[in-house]
Amino acid sequence: MAAADQEPHVSAVRPRSYQDESYLHGFLGTVDDLQETGVLQDVVLEVEGRRFPCHRLVLSAASPYFRAMFTSDMAESRQKTVVLQGLDAGMFGEILSYIYSGTLHVSLDKVQPLYQAADLLQLDYVRDTCSSYMAMNVERSNYLDLYKFADVFFVDNVRKCCLQSIAKHFTEVASSEKFYSLSVNQLTEIISHDESNEFLFMNPREEKYISCSYDLPRFQDMTVTSDNDIYILKTTNKFQLSLFKYNHEENVREELHRYDPSQDRWNELTPSTTMLDVFTAVAMGTEIFCTDMGFSQTIVYDTESDTWQKLQGWPNPGLLMPGEA
Repeated sequence: MAAADQEPHVSAVRPRSYQDESYLHGFLGTVDDLQETGVLQDVVLEVEGRRFPCHRLVLSAASPYFRAMFTSDMAESRQKTVVLQGLDAGMFGEILSYIYSGTLHVSLDKVQPLYQAADLLQLDYVRDTCSSYMAMNVERSNYLDLYKFADVFFVDNVRKCCLQSIAKHFTEVASSEKFYSLSVNQLTEIISHDESNEFLFMNPREEKYISCSYDLPRFQDMTVTSDNDIYILKTTNKFQLSLFKYNHEENVREELHRYDPSQDRWNELTPSTTMLDVFTAVAMGTEIFCTDMGFSQTIVYDTESDTWQKLQGWPNPGLLMPGEA
């Protein structure tokens, strides 16, 4: 066969896929137009008495919640009007706007109910966007309200941000009425938060709290005098009691020392070896009274003379018989 009669060699050509971006945007725009003009709508969703004509196909494509509703044997799959419970009508309107347009409008005043609606309808993008928005705006929100919301809906990133803000402004937060509406578990989480080193001591005379944000040592007990001095009792490795005093002005704890004029020097306060386990303590004048858990021992520390004394003849309250008080 002549060379001119031979068929030309064709090399193998790999197939390619093409994506029409304009079609994707145009399709969503067309769907939005159909909703705006009320064309081909085949179901009405009723929320708090308001009626929202929609398309089953669009709802099913956007939300697993609606897909399960309209593709199963549920009664709603055959009904022309479906009543939705547990939703705010205004927030559902925002949700529909997102489903048909792809645009989500979020603000501080509606982010929580919007998250709640998205959580029910299983709209991950809306839920995640609201979560990020709340976390970014914790400082502009009410810490406790947002913390309680995040706790109920298990929004971990928001809850952690709230805990940090609450720890930062703990004195202010603890003085609010909403602080007393916290559950036991919520209160426990807040006061045990690793980043919160703030302690509050009540001043009953002035009806206010004394704030201490220093990282206090592991202590046996503490007490507050009438002059608002905070004394902390700590057991050392040698089973001796050390006494610390909180310095309000410098916001630090300091181990107490006593100046001896005869020697012109400062000496550490004398530790007590009499009692190893202090259960409670109370300050009276210049003396601090300490007892063990069984009230079987009572010792008193005199802050002026730097001496410890074991008191005798104090009955154990647990051993008192009726009528002996």
